[in-house]
Amino acid sequence: MNDTVSTTAPLWRWTAKNGVSWFFVTIDGEAGEELSATEAMRRLELGRKPGFRSLKVEARIGETVWQTSCFPRDEGGWMLPVKAPVRKAENISEDDRVAVTLRAV
Repeated sequence: MNDTVSTTAPLWRWTAKNGVSWFFVTIDGEAGEELSATEAMRRLELGRKPGFRSLKVEARIGETVWQTSCFPRDEGGWMLPVKAPVRKAENISEDDRVAVTLRAV
């Protein structure tokens, strides 16, 4: 992966059967391909898969920077979880289009 990848995509909600909601931004297209290539290289280097094929990243939305993991989607691309403190700090909510910058760590 280059130093960073960036994309703009809507924030979406996934609700579990128990009613708990999680919010994500889908990273697909060229940025998603970069994440996939980085994950594959890490897997080759380590000789094993990290949990759920996740990829540790430093994420930025607006002025908020945090460390998290992206997770591959069955449909292709990756999911970036966006926790409540980030959504509040950046005043974003479901369906808002957000600009995201990621750096693998």
